[in-house]
Amino acid sequence: MYEDFGLFIGGAWVKGANSSEVFSPVTERSLGAVSVAAPEDARAAIDAAADALAPLLALGGFGRADALHGAADEMVRRSDEAAIMISTETGKPLAQSGREWGLACDQFRWYAEEARRIYGRTVGSRVPGGRFEISREPVGVVGAFTAWNFPAALPARKLAPALAAGCPVILRPSSQTPGAAIILADCLRAGGLPDGAVNLVIGVTSDTYLPIMADPRVRKVSLTGSTKVGQQMIRDAADTVKKVSMELGGNAPLIVFDDADLDMALDVSVPAKYANCGQVCVAPDRFFVHESLHDRFVEGFVERASKIKLGDGLDPETGMGPLIKAGSLESVDGIVQSAVADGATLALGGKRAAGFNEGHFYEPTVLTGATDGMAVFAEENFGPVAAITSFAEEEEALQRANGSTMGLSAYAFTSSPDRARRAVATLKSGMVGINSFALAAAEAPFGGTNYSGLGREGGSEGIDDYLETKLAQIVF
Repeated sequence: MYEDFGLFIGGAWVKGANSSEVFSPVTERSLGAVSVAAPEDARAAIDAAADALAPLLALGGFGRADALHGAADEMVRRSDEAAIMISTETGKPLAQSGREWGLACDQFRWYAEEARRIYGRTVGSRVPGGRFEISREPVGVVGAFTAWNFPAALPARKLAPALAAGCPVILRPSSQTPGAAIILADCLRAGGLPDGAVNLVIGVTSDTYLPIMADPRVRKVSLTGSTKVGQQMIRDAADTVKKVSMELGGNAPLIVFDDADLDMALDVSVPAKYANCGQVCVAPDRFFVHESLHDRFVEGFVERASKIKLGDGLDPETGMGPLIKAGSLESVDGIVQSAVADGATLALGGKRAAGFNEGHFYEPTVLTGATDGMAVFAEENFGPVAAITSFAEEEEALQRANGSTMGLSAYAFTSSPDRARRAVATLKSGMVGINSFALAAAEAPFGGTNYSGLGREGGSEGIDDYLETKLAQIVF
């Protein structure tokens, strides 16, 4: 399924010197071999991106907008192909894959229009006859690194604003799920961008990441990945003083206050928790439920979660697919067993799913009696595990919800506008959902605080990280 493509460098598909197998998380069997980059391929991509800087800038904002709309048109045409690719590589249900590709399309539509709206301003000067002119220019070549769990949406969040700003990009997607990035690069090729504006390299860290980080022509890097990887990237970027932006880990709290609409909270929180088998950085992990609702919430949550059908994401009846790899299954099970050993109670699941002779399937799991010190609360579990505890007072819930070094997303359910405003003001998080989990949209700035990252992707704010501000004092 990868044979017709390869690496995308300088406007052409080229074969890498080596290849790497891509494995299905559903069957654990090979899906095919994808071309992987050697260090010289990564350097060729940097050369091509550097050469594309001038022609991409010369297009102007309106020309770049036309190219991005052209790419989005091609993405819409290939929607079914892309959704199948995403489900095949990740195992997530096809409906979720289709929504993801749609979100990726939206990014290019949104930033096509933002390309037309890169504004400057004029400020009066104290110097007689003078004025200050403030303009915005592309930062330069960008290195973009993305994770496997959203193989279309994550690259799109970086490619679209960078290209809109006039920055050529070298994209390195996850080697576990390269297919969507390959289709995306081909759609951008069809959009008519200058050769070298988009480059795709796939491969191991030493052959891809290190050349990009070491080259001073790469002026910005953007990462979606773990906090540990982000910390290392910040250190590596310092050597050549690159700008950095990154969306890192999460450990989202969800608070259900005593005045919440219980059925509505359950109806939306169960799908949010188990989407993509819980492998979502903004998924709720820590559930704080008011003591007056706790038992009914647990009962309703278990009832709904127990009805989720596990299976291949390409099966339209599947509600949840597998974890991405065997190591993830082992990690999630270790967190669950540790919580039980520390006194938590299994209300549902808690083991590898029965009836599957292959694949990395883990049961939808619900733990009660979780405490703040347990790993299931203190760490992002990145799996299908909901850890539930109770609270008595609003202040207690908000304080415990803030007891994490992460700060990507947080959620609260309440029928009180005043309480909602207090929650938004108090929760230490880059994004807060009140009675909703709908945070990811092209028009909205997505990102976190503290150990969850730097910068924003999406919205009018998303293009800022790809622009430099230039000041000119002009006197006549």
